Amino acid sequence: MNRRETSSSAGYASEAYVRRRPHVLLEIASTIIRHKPLGLIGASIILFFGSVAILAPLLAPHSYDLRVGRPFLGPGQEGFLLGTDYVGRDVLTRLMYGARSSLLVGLVTTLLGTGGAAFIGIVSGYAGRGLDLLVQRLVDAVQAFPGLVLILAIISVFGTGLLDLVVTLASLIAAGQSRIVRSATMAVKEEVYIEAARSIGAGPGRIIFRHILPNVFAPIIIIATTTLGGVILIEAALSFLGLGVPPPMPTWGGMLSGRALTAFNQSPWLAVFPGLALTLTVFGFNMLGDALRDVLDPKLRGR
Repeated sequence: MNRRETSSSAGYASEAYVRRRPHVLLEIASTIIRHKPLGLIGASIILFFGSVAILAPLLAPHSYDLRVGRPFLGPGQEGFLLGTDYVGRDVLTRLMYGARSSLLVGLVTTLLGTGGAAFIGIVSGYAGRGLDLLVQRLVDAVQAFPGLVLILAIISVFGTGLLDLVVTLASLIAAGQSRIVRSATMAVKEEVYIEAARSIGAGPGRIIFRHILPNVFAPIIIIATTTLGGVILIEAALSFLGLGVPPPMPTWGGMLSGRALTAFNQSPWLAVFPGLALTLTVFGFNMLGDALRDVLDPKLRGR
């Protein structure tokens, strides 16, 4: 076999990975089901709350912003399964719609943030030299500020709308997680098949999309799953402070604040149910993220 044939076979090694990606996804799912029970539990929790969020308009017994009963009814009283809040709104209905708000913010923010982290990390790691130095100094400048302080400062300037919240959180995620993608990119670009791809005339775009991106996709997935739970917690904390999704749209963090906090001794269910939903969701994403890390990380795969 001559040098060109060797270069071609090595250069397209990662393309074979791209072609068999559906089989890889099925293998990952099968491994989690058979060998990662906590990951399976986490995926089941996420599927449950995701289904509730999608089907909330069909499943919810009442409107989330209308008074439908007497205030502070306990769970099971007068036909309200989880009781009513301080206004008389159905807690179960608000919990379902709160899942919509919290998961929507978490998923969109994580998608944008992880996509930005992948773009910044791959471009910076592959380009190197001056561009890498400039990008990393900008990342250092963003990370020099405490995250919550920076979020509060940005929200106080641009407002508390849903779009402002998503863009702010996504920007912080992109800056912080880009370092992981950059490290993986710098390791992959030194592989022999990358050099072989360059030798047969492949341009930077083809190398990045056909060779580097498929081989750093595993850490990107892990970043997304482990980050999503944290984003939901941050959104809940901001809603608790009155800086999250504006009312009357309910969120789990917003249900924990205000009168629910002051009336906890009288009506603990107002905080227990959204707090439990928040805890289970974050637990589910963390367990799924840990399972994906064990399956996708070659150093942990054999354990």
